[in-house]
Amino acid sequence: MPLAEARRKIVVGMSGGVDSAVAAALLLDQGHEVIGAFMKNWSDTKDPVTGECAWRAERDDAMRVAADLGIPFVTFDFEAQYRASVVDYLFREYAVGRTPNPDVMCNRLVKFDLFLKESLKLGADAIATGHYARVDFADGRYRLLAGLDRAKDQSYFVFSLGQEQLARVLFPIGHLDKRDVRAYAADRGIHVAGKKDSQGICFIGQVELGEFLARGLKPIPGDIVDETGRVLGAHPDVHAFTIGQRHGLGLGGGEPYFVIGKDVTTGRIFVARGADNPALFQPSLTVGECHWVSGQEPELPLDCESRIRYRQRLQKCVVQTGDAPGTLKVVFAEPQRAVAPGQFAVFYDGDEVLGGGVIL
Repeated sequence: MPLAEARRKIVVGMSGGVDSAVAAALLLDQGHEVIGAFMKNWSDTKDPVTGECAWRAERDDAMRVAADLGIPFVTFDFEAQYRASVVDYLFREYAVGRTPNPDVMCNRLVKFDLFLKESLKLGADAIATGHYARVDFADGRYRLLAGLDRAKDQSYFVFSLGQEQLARVLFPIGHLDKRDVRAYAADRGIHVAGKKDSQGICFIGQVELGEFLARGLKPIPGDIVDETGRVLGAHPDVHAFTIGQRHGLGLGGGEPYFVIGKDVTTGRIFVARGADNPALFQPSLTVGECHWVSGQEPELPLDCESRIRYRQRLQKCVVQTGDAPGTLKVVFAEPQRAVAPGQFAVFYDGDEVLGGGVIL
């Protein structure tokens, strides 16, 4: 019997937000035995109003939801592991000039690894989260699918899930629109029904990037240089800029400039004027550390679609063998704007997530 149809013991990752609250409520209404679990991953961010640790307020909201639903509630402390696997990863990537994606790594190394393992120790059959994604079982394997609400679809962030994980993962709200989620929460009397969605770095929250990076990296100031080599200005830290960035350059007058490259050894930021400048576009890219949801690399070349950042519209492409071992080359039907090394290219066949890799 499919997991979703049997009465099972399910641990729900509850963040204090409406999505995970509704995920827990839906599973409870379906007759499952539900346990709410809060992941304490970061305690340094302070609430700008109260000055209290932000995680405490989030856990209080999650605890209140669990109490209202009448389900047990536990807290998992993953802070040490989160710092080692996600925060240190951020610093390493920025240090070499790449633009990391902490949400992907948090999902890979914390939510669907540590959290799953700890939940299984509690005797759980599965875990659930409030992600806008879907899982089904067809032709002898699990498939990862995009959430039906295209404006909220989060399948990009969970592309690294594999068959063993998908067999024990549920996304109860993946078939719902965000408005339906809030309406369900309101009808159910869940107090976070109108709570704003969380922003900022996964579990760290809204922090000024330069200030955060200064905790682990020494700032590298440098010049801002145009395509001809002319120095246009200066900046305080090369780490805080990424490909395609417009704001924060401090270059006024006329058509805006955009970052097209950077050099962490010299501190130089390279810019070009105009949002449609050819220097901002690439016809292809290379990915490494490739992962396939099915567990097997498909036959190449592969005609599919891809996105190179969250919420980007899917782009037609061909995935083929890369020039270096362990890499793939992705050739797009149309040149892609602001390709940022360190981000992830995720491959799709319609609604199905095939896999992806880190942009090199």
